[in-house]
Amino acid sequence: MGKSELESSELKQYARHLSLPGWGKAGQKKLKNTAVLIVGVGGLGTIASLYLVAAGVGRIGLVDEDLVSLSNLQRQILFTINDIGQSKIPLAEKRLMEHNPHIHLQSYPRLLTKENAASLIEEYDIVIDGTDNFTARSIINECCVKFDKPYIHGAVNGFDGQLSVFHATRGPCFRCLFPEPSSSKSEPICEHFSVLNTVPAIIGTLQATQALKLILGVGEPLVGQLLIFNALDLSFNFYEIPKKEQCQTCGNKDD
Repeated sequence: MGKSELESSELKQYARHLSLPGWGKAGQKKLKNTAVLIVGVGGLGTIASLYLVAAGVGRIGLVDEDLVSLSNLQRQILFTINDIGQSKIPLAEKRLMEHNPHIHLQSYPRLLTKENAASLIEEYDIVIDGTDNFTARSIINECCVKFDKPYIHGAVNGFDGQLSVFHATRGPCFRCLFPEPSSSKSEPICEHFSVLNTVPAIIGTLQATQALKLILGVGEPLVGQLLIFNALDLSFNFYEIPKKEQCQTCGNKDD
């Protein structure tokens, strides 16, 4: 999970963070000893991973089975035209390690499934959702509730993006917001919809910000709220997500 002491080169690399209120060497050590799993290395995941690596999060797991395609390059900034047809995971790992050799990356070039999700998620402190479908998000949510892990959700569609932090011991889970897959047809899925390329960058950066806040214990995480961002009018609207007592994942199902 990383060494307990910071190297001299790290103190220089993270100097602009170390001087922030509530950060310092103690905060940087927290980052170095935290493990974050990023599921999906696409528009959201490439951005979130880059900023967490730059911040010095000690261990980052990357889960994705896809190959780089030409249409990815519009928003997935870790990849280039020379990468088309290659697996995303080793390419992302190489470029992230070039940015910060002090961190440890663990690569999982596979699809997240019900069969492998628990063994992956159990080993990490925080999970960031960079997926593009309800099935994957439901699997992440089930495991995060089971293991009491914060789940940082992000989604994009067109000119819009959304963000929330689900942590069932502190507030609602993803299923409190989307009770059934069949009732969630409006859920943004970037694989099947058009998307302005800067929107995943904004939401992915906000996901990384939420992770850093959770690790450091500063500010207020977006638990129990859904942020909706609209790029056309630059609006940020917040909506309360009630915790449902009868939620089939985090509620009192026997009541």
